[in-house]
Amino acid sequence: MWDIYLKKVELESFIKSFLLFFISQLLLVSVLFFVEFKKEVQSLDENIFSSMRICSFDLKCDEYKIDFAPLKENELYKLYKTDAEISSYFSIPGSYKNALKIYLNKDQYLQKLNDIKSSLVVYYFLVLFVVFLLSMIFSFYALFPLKNALTLTEEFIKDILHDFNTPLSTLRLNTSMLENEVGKNSKITRIQNSINTILNLQTNLRSYLNNNTTQREIFNLDNILDERVKLLSNNSKNIYFKRAVTSCELFVNKDAFIRIIDNLLSNAIKYNRDGGKVYISLDKNILEIKDTGKGIKNPKKVFDRFYKEQDRGIGIGLHIVKKLCDELDIGVRVESKLGVGSSFFLDLSNLKKSV
Repeated sequence: MWDIYLKKVELESFIKSFLLFFISQLLLVSVLFFVEFKKEVQSLDENIFSSMRICSFDLKCDEYKIDFAPLKENELYKLYKTDAEISSYFSIPGSYKNALKIYLNKDQYLQKLNDIKSSLVVYYFLVLFVVFLLSMIFSFYALFPLKNALTLTEEFIKDILHDFNTPLSTLRLNTSMLENEVGKNSKITRIQNSINTILNLQTNLRSYLNNNTTQREIFNLDNILDERVKLLSNNSKNIYFKRAVTSCELFVNKDAFIRIIDNLLSNAIKYNRDGGKVYISLDKNILEIKDTGKGIKNPKKVFDRFYKEQDRGIGIGLHIVKKLCDELDIGVRVESKLGVGSSFFLDLSNLKKSV
């Protein structure tokens, strides 16, 4: 069975498949009905001309009007359409100057055309409804292999992430034991940093895969920031934090929002200078996280997957930040200057909603 809620990539694929099929069929059906309308008009004209010709023999035609016209001015046995009438001219036995004019008022003709249009429009929308249903079925059918592939891939990645726990725990334990035996040195520090990078990547990937952003709750922004700053500052004694955030309640997925804050704060710490500062402020629903670090060469690329300007990390953290911000309806942008630092801005306007 299909899930009630499709994931974003699945929904995007479904919409694109549906639009591609539906629009192509819509154009085809429209052309066919246009051709059919032209045929119906041609058939109507032929029937009118045939009726006029029969009328020219016995003059028994209540639907048409009869008059006389100069023979030289009009071609016989031909249907004429003007703004006022639909007419045809026929010969009069023994007369060489005048022709018999049989005509129909334009309003009567337009009424016949409207009857044809009304009939075709009904059929047109019935066909479109069938095309709509077929497009839905086609889109679901086309989505099914993609959905299965995504499910298998996610399950595979989750299994790998789970299997990471045992070797990572062993690495952390043995590194701590080694540090106690030989003392702290640069090699052990590099190993510990690499382990922390893998753990952070593991957390980011879990957050990326879980995709539970539709689950929302109310919480206080200041409390979350206080909690995350205390947690991260314990591992960064030489980085100073300064907060200017008033009490503010948000209605959003808490875990996903914490992942955004943790990634931005971690980067502000990781790429800061020794003894640097991290400023956190809230002004008119715009949360700013500013550091005094190295800065970014290409701020426009910073949210691209696997883009990085430093040797540390693999370039997926800020891509996940952008993805989660899009999921949570948070506007995000960055300003940076080399050698001065970077500022990340989160627009929280859409999160301040009542339940």
